[in-house]
Amino acid sequence: MAARGAVRHRNARTDPNLSLFKKKRTKVDRGEIIAVIRRILAENGHEYVWSYVVAALCMVAVALTTAFPAYIMRDVIDDLFYNQRSDLITLISLSIVAAFVVRGVAGYAQAVILAKVGNNLVARYQRRIFDHLMRLDVGFFTGNRSGHLAAQINQNVGGIRDLLSLTLSAVARDLVSLIALVTVMVVQNPMLSLVAFLIGPPLIISVNYLMRRLRAVTRQAVEINSRLIGSMQEATQGIAVVKAFTMEDQLSQRMGEMIDHAEERSNKIARVSERMTPISEILAGVAVAAVIAYAGYRTAGGGAPPGSIVSFITALLLAYDPVRRLARLQVGLERSLVNARMIYEILDLEPQQGDAPGAAELKVGKGEVRFDRVSFTYAGTGGPVLSEVSFVAEAGKTTAIVGASGAGKTTVTALLERFYDLDTGKITIDGQDISRVTKQSLRNSIAYVSQQPYLFEGTIADNIRYGRADAADAEIRSAADQAAADDFIRQQPQGYDTPVGENGVTLSGGQRQRVSIARALVRNAPILLLDEATSALDNESEARVQEALTTAMQGRTTIVIAHRLSTVINADSIIVMEAGRVIEQGTHEELLARPQGTYARFYRLQNKKGLELVDDTVAMPAADLEGENA
Repeated sequence: MAARGAVRHRNARTDPNLSLFKKKRTKVDRGEIIAVIRRILAENGHEYVWSYVVAALCMVAVALTTAFPAYIMRDVIDDLFYNQRSDLITLISLSIVAAFVVRGVAGYAQAVILAKVGNNLVARYQRRIFDHLMRLDVGFFTGNRSGHLAAQINQNVGGIRDLLSLTLSAVARDLVSLIALVTVMVVQNPMLSLVAFLIGPPLIISVNYLMRRLRAVTRQAVEINSRLIGSMQEATQGIAVVKAFTMEDQLSQRMGEMIDHAEERSNKIARVSERMTPISEILAGVAVAAVIAYAGYRTAGGGAPPGSIVSFITALLLAYDPVRRLARLQVGLERSLVNARMIYEILDLEPQQGDAPGAAELKVGKGEVRFDRVSFTYAGTGGPVLSEVSFVAEAGKTTAIVGASGAGKTTVTALLERFYDLDTGKITIDGQDISRVTKQSLRNSIAYVSQQPYLFEGTIADNIRYGRADAADAEIRSAADQAAADDFIRQQPQGYDTPVGENGVTLSGGQRQRVSIARALVRNAPILLLDEATSALDNESEARVQEALTTAMQGRTTIVIAHRLSTVINADSIIVMEAGRVIEQGTHEELLARPQGTYARFYRLQNKKGLELVDDTVAMPAADLEGENA
């Protein structure tokens, strides 16, 4: 049990180590870029190897045809202009045209290939990240805001693509171009080449300095923009609350501050990364001026044909672009590395709540649920949420759990679905420890209706079919009819094919709850969990749904979490919880027969005051309750 408790603590919703955004590593170890590229290639390279080979060959062709005009410039100046050899005009002209045709076709081909590979790589990682997120436990998502997480993934997933594209472009195009042009320069004039190479050391020093500045601000910018986008998403999702509480000005001020912060950080990145532009321009200008001055003095004194000098200067000028791109390459790689590393921080998270070794499929016969001395604590909280909780939900019968807010009622359902692991104790279904069966088989045996219904992107029929993917249309309509939802669904513009909008915004709260109930009913599972399933319904709809649920609960083991005692008086067994402990248990009549009991006080208070929430008793001392009921 201790091992399971340790695992659970790493998953709990308040564990600060769960937050991806607590990680503030900014130092990039030497060779980390190569290590990340190796990992990306190891995971995906076998599918893209030929695409990258073809793209690389196209880039080499672009690089060589870039150097060719510089090389042939000596023949143009010396033979065509200086020696006036008209027999070479056609040959030289056609060779230049051919070089530019090859360059254009190769450039187009490599751009299209890299775009297709990059887009496929992004799509692959998007699918991979989503699949991985679906395998992580509930504690991860309660520890990270959904809007922030989605925005961060959206911003960073392109880093994987850019890391490969930038590296390939740098090696196959810019580096080959530079080597070819430097070869032309050395061939034409070795002495001038030495003069031009003097800009190398200061350029390298400048790049290294800028990289140290860029690493920290790049990651900070990603996190700031993620918070900004996530906050915007949350504000639009909660627009009804924003309007109801006139929060527009308050949120606008807060959002404005975040936007200003994001703008300032983006401007800082621009200032740091763009410093390469004036540095490289100044160094290039100094190199070109020095070469021209030196060549001018040599040519003026010697009277030799100027072809080699012109060819050298042309190669030098053409070499400026690949040098500039290579100098800025580290800037791009640093950004992409930060993005890729943040993606792998997610992918490297191991699901902490996996199936036990050799876990078997859950086989539900009768459907008896038993809690045996169960204790549980959320990490970071002051004390246990559940303490030594023991009860039996008999097979095929209805067990209700009531109690004040914070008593641990909803935690009971979360533990039964194994969203978290226990500190101590055991939960069994038909004698099978749920920690020793597969989570999928466990949850396939349970239908769940939450107090706060959630609808997904798609139609009403799609949302009901999430209960069971292979449900036929007739089964969907039957479940909707049982949940008192068929009538209002048919009144929708497109009936069951009506889109529900974001989180069912086009439906009322009661309508969303009835769709949620239909989703549970169509699952046809042997165990049914109802967490105050009728709380959002009006009296008429509640009566219809209660009647439908009574029919649906027949033959199923049902656990009902309730605040309103009127919804549980017909339960076969009622569990009363207080401060994470079971303090009373019995039928409605048995519990009422204990006039000093907690359940009896709750019931009398609701009848006396017309109150419907057990929570209302929390603020009233027991003595006052007895006085009210005297």
